[in-house]
Amino acid sequence: MLTVDFDRLGLRPGDRVLDMGAGAGRHSFEMYRRGADVIAFDMDAEELERVRDLFVAMEQAGEVPVGAEADVKQGDALALPFADGEFDRIVAAEVLEHIHADVDAIRELIRVLRPGGTLAISVPRWLPEVVNWRLSDDYHNAEGGHIRIYTDHELIDKVTKGGRSNDGTPGDAMVFMGKDYAHGLHSPYWWIKCAVGVENDEHPLAKAYHQLLVWEIMKQPTVLKLAGKVLDPLIGKSMVLYFRKPGPVHD
Repeated sequence: MLTVDFDRLGLRPGDRVLDMGAGAGRHSFEMYRRGADVIAFDMDAEELERVRDLFVAMEQAGEVPVGAEADVKQGDALALPFADGEFDRIVAAEVLEHIHADVDAIRELIRVLRPGGTLAISVPRWLPEVVNWRLSDDYHNAEGGHIRIYTDHELIDKVTKGGRSNDGTPGDAMVFMGKDYAHGLHSPYWWIKCAVGVENDEHPLAKAYHQLLVWEIMKQPTVLKLAGKVLDPLIGKSMVLYFRKPGPVHD
């Protein structure tokens, strides 16, 4: 279940890419399949081991182009262990809403992106997220859970200013390229979960809707694809913002 549009990001074979906050690796795996040189970065060592194992399995199964590389790296989003301008593309999907010092994390993302490179950031969309917070305190009070709700204007401002530091010194300015919305079918599921109890997976309505989402992900039926296209701009659970770091675009 991908959130980022890699064509819009400009991903090409051979690009060195960072998946910051990779989690279970869903975006890392797709970028690897497309021939990129991928680093899956996260704080969770156990999760990264599973990602590494699947990277190896993909290579052994011949699912990736010859020459594509992939590895994992554990660390802190506020102190990325990479050189300035090391990456051609960066994905930070559904991670900034968990980080208290989000401006510091943004500044680090921009630092390790090369001039001319592109960045995709996805976060929960404002309206669906507000509904979740209103319906359930447990949804956002869980350890490691969401600590803020972004508007598009707030996040665009933070990124285009380059992650302005606490003393007011701006970082490298970024150029906003546009936005998308994704996972419109998923918002009602989380509204149901928040209404009946976020841990109540056995509630009949939550269970039935979950089966629908599994069908969507596994089989990708045409009717649900069409429903997603209608619902994404209206109630898409995720907002995806695309940015470019000023500088020459590499061929």
